[in-house]
Amino acid sequence: MSSYDPNAPHEPTLGPRGSTAAAPAPLAATAIDTKLIEQFARSYMKERRSDRRWRIFIRLLWLGLFALFVWALFNEQRKGAVPTGPHTALVVVQGEIAGETLASAEAVVAGLRRAFDDAGAQAIVLRINSPGGSPVQAGLVVDEIKRLKTKSPDKKVYAVCEELCASAAYYMAVAADEIYVDKASVVGSIGVLMDGFGFTGTMDKLGIERRLVTAGSNKALLDPFSPLSEADRAYAQTLLEQIHKQFIGVVKEGRGARLKETPDTFSGLFWSGESAVQLGLADALGSVDFVAREVVKAEEIIDYSATENVAERLAKRFGAAVGAGAAKAVGGGFTMR
Repeated sequence: MSSYDPNAPHEPTLGPRGSTAAAPAPLAATAIDTKLIEQFARSYMKERRSDRRWRIFIRLLWLGLFALFVWALFNEQRKGAVPTGPHTALVVVQGEIAGETLASAEAVVAGLRRAFDDAGAQAIVLRINSPGGSPVQAGLVVDEIKRLKTKSPDKKVYAVCEELCASAAYYMAVAADEIYVDKASVVGSIGVLMDGFGFTGTMDKLGIERRLVTAGSNKALLDPFSPLSEADRAYAQTLLEQIHKQFIGVVKEGRGARLKETPDTFSGLFWSGESAVQLGLADALGSVDFVAREVVKAEEIIDYSATENVAERLAKRFGAAVGAGAAKAVGGGFTMR
């Protein structure tokens, strides 16, 4: 049995016609194979290092988010547990009054309850900057303010209106003992509306057929893709007027003899803060600091407003938000704004 020695001399190989054939080059083939293996190994190791870095980064990211969640939770608990001396409690109503917002009844009521429960809170100030929104959410806040004031009659509630205090926001404000505004605030808009769109003409032009099947003759009431009948309009108008009367009743109860009623008072018009004082819609000009210092006589202000921490923002359900936005864009709904 023989073996091949690359260093040993060898005879040239004869071709088919006696020509000399080239000898095999095993050294060159081996060098190429080795180079390919080295390149593959380097590429594999580089990919492994990259994957390892990404895994470490993802783990650190999740660890950071978890630490942020724990810190936010601990900070919220510690904030509610800090003992306080005499102060003015602040609850903020900012933006549209609607469910699942920081101006929802759930959020505002939570702040009010914490403020009333704190023995150090000498009075509560509602700082309002809102165009209005849901009469249901505003009504829930009004009812809770009445309940808390009955439970703790020594604690007064003051409303301080900033840029906007309109419709449902004013509905909420009239539950306070006194209302303070800036001279340029926009106040009032005591009315109710139902808005939406009608697409029947556009559908006819585009040749789109509306296919709607209902069980119940009024189930498709105010459907934006169907014509609005006079009966549907009359029914919706009756509902609006009923809610408007409720709004007027709350305003009259809250303002009492201070209200200087005119034919325009409940027409949906709005006024500057200066005019609102003259009409009895507000009591005086003043800011949160003014009320705390000059009215409550407790200059220190502590905010009891519900806040949306980082963990809550991360937990928001995107699908629910999209669904609510689509429903709002298509359908009506009673609003005060």
